[in-house]
Amino acid sequence: MPIGYLVTTTLVAACTWFALAPLRRPWTLALLSFRFGFLLNELPFLVLYWIVASTLLAVSQGDTGSPGGRAVLGLAVLTALGLLVVARRGMRAGPVVDAALDDGLGAGWRTAVDAGTASPLRRRLPYGRIMFAPFAVRSRAVERLADISYGPAGVRNQLDVYRHRSLPTGSPVLVHLHGGRLVSGSKNREALPLIHRLAAQGWLCVSANYRLSPAATFPDHLVDVKKVLAWVREHGHEYGADPSTVFVAGSSSGAQLAALAALTSGDPQFQPGFESADTSVTGAVCLYGYYGSLGSGERVPSSPLSYASADAPPFFVAHGDRDTVLSADGARRFVETLRGTSPRPVVYARLPGAQHSFDLFTSLRFESVVDGVEAFTAWVRATRESPREEPTEA
Repeated sequence: MPIGYLVTTTLVAACTWFALAPLRRPWTLALLSFRFGFLLNELPFLVLYWIVASTLLAVSQGDTGSPGGRAVLGLAVLTALGLLVVARRGMRAGPVVDAALDDGLGAGWRTAVDAGTASPLRRRLPYGRIMFAPFAVRSRAVERLADISYGPAGVRNQLDVYRHRSLPTGSPVLVHLHGGRLVSGSKNREALPLIHRLAAQGWLCVSANYRLSPAATFPDHLVDVKKVLAWVREHGHEYGADPSTVFVAGSSSGAQLAALAALTSGDPQFQPGFESADTSVTGAVCLYGYYGSLGSGERVPSSPLSYASADAPPFFVAHGDRDTVLSADGARRFVETLRGTSPRPVVYARLPGAQHSFDLFTSLRFESVVDGVEAFTAWVRATRESPREEPTEA
């Protein structure tokens, strides 16, 4: 029995299984499915190369001649086929995002987008990077200005600015908030392919830390997000920002904070000491977010559902249908609530095969989501106050 080949193949086969059919119950197995499957779910090609290389090595050394070796070879073939299924699911993200834009903005939404911003979804995916360099998420055209203070809470009140090295002015702004269940995480982790794509095209992108629990309790986290928005309005011009065009985005619990910030602009209870600051946003982008309550006994509601109103800005929501950390049902309910209370557009992409944390790499799936975000923000900037019922009239 080729022990080394057996261990390698069994490990990859198990991770492939968790990617293809993650377990949702009980919570411990759901978390196990996430931890063992999410990397492979976004990086199937690298794992496929590994299983092919180990198989070729085993064949060259004569390790597949025995009955046990042939059994492991059969498992490797099945695993490779499973990896191709994972990759195919990733490729389906493009049409799904495209359909979500048509549904949320109207079938003729492209005609409202200025010719200079074109149609990002028709861009050819960077297959070379996706298949051979998915960890290369940064752009050489972008510079990062790190650890800028926006508040008194030390490292938890620091942000990074990403901008094009040509130092453009009048740049639209994207503020991104990291995930981590409000108890962990930091800037410069999630959504870097999105941040670098937009910054390379002249955006000013801000990735911010915020205070974490248990030292901080809600709404401290949201207050910090409001401080970041106030900082952008006060200091963004120093870095080339157009303070009138600010989108807020987030991943996981960061998406919860992004949604809350977008739905509570100017609310004085979340702006102590800076009540008059403009914290409104042009639109919101929520990736695999949590939209429920943080728990019982809270002094103010923590669920974005509690703040949905007719004043909500446009939203782009993306969630994986295989997410075992946060079910896509929560995203669906949030979208339905927004669409029932606000006339502004809500784009919802339920991504086939996607797990939690799908925004870490240059992958088939996330590149399509980035294209969708780029298209969504272009439409919002072109139409601004257009209601959802008339999405193609600017």
